[in-house]
Amino acid sequence: MNLPHPLPPTLPAGDDLAAADGRFREAMKASNIGMAIVSLDGVWLEVNPALCAMLGYRVEELRGHHYSEVTHPDDLAISQNLVAALVSGELASVDEHKRYLHRDGSELWVQLNVAVMRDEDGAARYFISHMRDIRGEREAGIALSARVAEHGAALDASHRQLQLFADAVAHDLRAPLRSIESFSALLADRAGERLNDTDRDYLARIRAAASRMTGLLAMLTELSHVTRAEMRIAPVDLSLLADWVGAELQDADPARRGQIEVQPGLQVEGDERLLKVMLTQLMHNAWKFSGVEAGADATVRIEVAGEARDGVLALTVRDRGSGFDMRYAHKLFEPFQRLHGPDQGGGHGLGLAIAQRVAERHRGRLLAQSEPGQGSTFTVELPLVSRGEENADA
Repeated sequence: MNLPHPLPPTLPAGDDLAAADGRFREAMKASNIGMAIVSLDGVWLEVNPALCAMLGYRVEELRGHHYSEVTHPDDLAISQNLVAALVSGELASVDEHKRYLHRDGSELWVQLNVAVMRDEDGAARYFISHMRDIRGEREAGIALSARVAEHGAALDASHRQLQLFADAVAHDLRAPLRSIESFSALLADRAGERLNDTDRDYLARIRAAASRMTGLLAMLTELSHVTRAEMRIAPVDLSLLADWVGAELQDADPARRGQIEVQPGLQVEGDERLLKVMLTQLMHNAWKFSGVEAGADATVRIEVAGEARDGVLALTVRDRGSGFDMRYAHKLFEPFQRLHGPDQGGGHGLGLAIAQRVAERHRGRLLAQSEPGQGSTFTVELPLVSRGEENADA
């Protein structure tokens, strides 16, 4: 580096920087952190031995020269902007990572802390700069990031293999289950009159078990899908989805009367497919537990409403069904955990787990409130504006 003739080692007499003499100057010399006093126009007025060792220069080769002479060219604009902000008072101090050039030409990353010193009138007079070599930390961080990325890729590959295995198992299990269901139905039709009550009961149990297993495989596939499916974020009309789900529930169970009230104008940003799955699980849960005690012909009443506050939509799905004891609420969202038996409307214990997973992938959460015999209210808190997915591999 071709440096111009350095400034005198001490500041002109009478300058306010005279306070840097004496004990402060001795402290600078003793410090193992690079320190400098810098003029407002960017000239190093004083530098300590630690800073010189960091950059590979002698004191006289740095003092009196502009910081830009050893600043990495790509970081010059950053330095100029920071200096301007300090002088104007926009920033009181700076704590920044930036690059300098060592005497041997190598790149040097430092943590730079700069504070502006002002006189009694508030006018900026000079800067106090602290510099710490962080090359080792950055190299360790880069190596760690590489290891994390490598581990993430391996984990993702493992997830894909596990997904393929699960899909293959589910597919292979469905075929024999379909056969069991089909031949059981044929047997019931053709030999039903020759069977006694006990035989018919056994046959019905076989068909019910096969049907239940088929449903369980479908729910497991659904849980896998909502966990791993790529999210496509767009504005979503939840009111329209709730009306859609309500119509599907009524079509699937036409023997029961449904009274489903949906508040209009419920909108968020999210994945429409996943949010429909979430609403399907929540509203189906409300449907099957409504009227259990009052009888199969009781009217099913479900209310879907929402309230926006602090950037979050609190979407509620309320029913007038059997409800549950809140002492066991911690089991609600755990797969295969059931608070009701099959005769009370209990299913596979996966529906609410699926709904919760969809909420979590949207950076939301699912809450429940209930009282036995008084119905249940499930509240989904979803960001109005999507912030993306926090952790796709959770």
